Parts: sequence; structure tokens; C-alpha cells
Amino acid sequence: MRKMTAGNHSTVTEFILAGLTESPELQLPLFFLFLGVYVVTVVGNLAMITLIGLSAHLHTPMYYFLSNLSFIDLCHSTVITPKMLVNFVTERNFISYQACMTQLYFFLVFVISECHMLAIMAYDRYVAICNPLLYNVTMSYQVCSRLVAGVYIMGLTGATAHTGCMLRVLFCKADRINHYFCDLFPLLELSCSSTYINEVVVLCFSALNILAPSFMILSSYIFIIASILRIRSTEGRCKAPSPCSSHISAVAIFFGSAAFMYLQPSSVSSMNQGKVSSVFYTIIVPMLNPLIYSLRNKDVRVVLNKILENRRKWVFFTSAIP
Repeated sequence: MRKMTAGNHSTVTEFILAGLTESPELQLPLFFLFLGVYVVTVVGNLAMITLIGLSAHLHTPMYYFLSNLSFIDLCHSTVITPKMLVNFVTERNFISYQACMTQLYFFLVFVISECHMLAIMAYDRYVAICNPLLYNVTMSYQVCSRLVAGVYIMGLTGATAHTGCMLRVLFCKADRINHYFCDLFPLLELSCSSTYINEVVVLCFSALNILAPSFMILSSYIFIIASILRIRSTEGRCKAPSPCSSHISAVAIFFGSAAFMYLQPSSVSSMNQGKVSSVFYTIIVPMLNPLIYSLRNKDVRVVLNKILENRRKWVFFTSAIP
């Protein structure tokens, strides 16, 4: 698990993941619980991507962004959940140094991408409500494609910077990560070399990947609310915010769980609380997003009901043929 370097230091080649809990009696129930959550996540997000891809009625900028959000959620959950499920049914939860860095990299890619994707979806709603006559020009296919490409570039850039800095860190104090996956702060706690550069990079990219999207989302909805308040008819006020309600719910869940994880004072936050909030942030949120957008979105419900109705007619027709 360790090897000697030229400077007579021992460096970690494998880590032990502490996992979500050390209680043996909870391992199997938690395995089945999170297996169910993961199945719902995969089915829900794949169904959303397929539904948007097959329905011409949903080929709009809003649903183009939504299909990319579903893809990000699917990948985000897949990076974390399968390894956690394996750890529930194995006695020693080993992960190699290379696998740990790989998991960290892809986790950061998709979590950063989700921050910016939610911001772009807020901007899309701002243009649709505040500048409806210019919507088709402002949110053209070329513009949407460039915005989505920018989201993934931001994710790749942030993940490369964080992981590159993590690769220069020496781990020689301990090899036990007090978490159920390889995250930035639990890994930095094991460092026996300077983490100053890592901390500066975290600070800089936090402003870029958390504060900037949050400011864009907040600004977009301030303008949206101001625009709605200028609508004189009660009926118009009721119709205007309906496309935004699903997005507001997704933003509140994602950033709320992230804030609970990272913005608590250290004197209040415990590692167990951090693990619980991380579960919600990394596993539950990707499951909830397709449910929120399908159940609270009228267009998605109409298309889904139409597909199910056509399916029932086809089954009835084929069964009636002798």
C-alpha cells in the first residue's frame, strides 16, 4: 500500500474509503436502498434524454439544455454510486491511487458542469420571459450549442486544474479517506506536503464555478420577477412563472445541498453530517431532477401521455390481429 521515494518518504499507492457507515448491520439495507436510487436515476435520466430526443415538440432550447442536464446527472451519479455499492458488500474498501484521482477528476467535471448548466437554464428563462420577441434569435441553435460547449469546457478546465494540483500532493500521513468517495477536502486532510496552491486554486475556482453561476441565476430571476410584476392581468401573471418553477426547484435542491455541505462553520459541521449532505448532493439530486422536470412540467407530461397512449393503441391493435 506504500512505496519508498527518493527522499525516504513513503507515499500512498492505495487508499481505504471509510464509507458511509461502519455499522455492519446497516451495510446490506443501505446497499439495496442506494441500488434502488441508482436504478431510478439511470432510468429517469435516460428516459428524459430519450423523450426529448424523440419528440419534435420538445426540440427547443429549454429542453436541449434539460437533456444535457440529464446527461450530466446520469454521469455524475455513475461516477460515485457504483463504487459505493461495491463498498457496501466488501470487507475492505480499497481504491487505488490512480482510480481515486480518476474518480475525483470526473466528479469535478460533472459537478462543475451542473453549476454552469443550471445558470444557462436560468438565462434561457430570462430571455424567454423578458425578451420573448427576440428569443428565437438570441437562443438560436448555434448560440445554444456554444453555451453547452462552454459548460463542458468549464467543467474540464476546473477538474484539470484541481486534479493537476492534487497529483503534486504527497500522501504519507495516512491512507484512510474518511468519506465514501474521493473528494477534494478529505484528500487534502491526508497530505503531508504543502496544500497552499491547492487552497488558492479552490478559492479561485469557487468564485468562478459557484459565485458566478449563483449571481447569474439570482440576476435572471430578479429580472424575471420584475417582468412578471409589470404584467397587469392576473391570468398573465399566473402563466408567466410556470416554466420556471421546475428550474427553481432544481436550483434550490442542488445549491442548497451544496451549501449545507461546504458553507457550514467547522465548529458545527461534523464529518458524519458532511457524509449525509454529500449523499443528498451527489446521489439524491441526480435522481430528483428528472422527476421534478417530468412531474412539474406540462409539456413533458403531455408528450409522455401521448407516447403512452400510442403505446396502448399499438398493443390493442396487435392483440386484435388473429
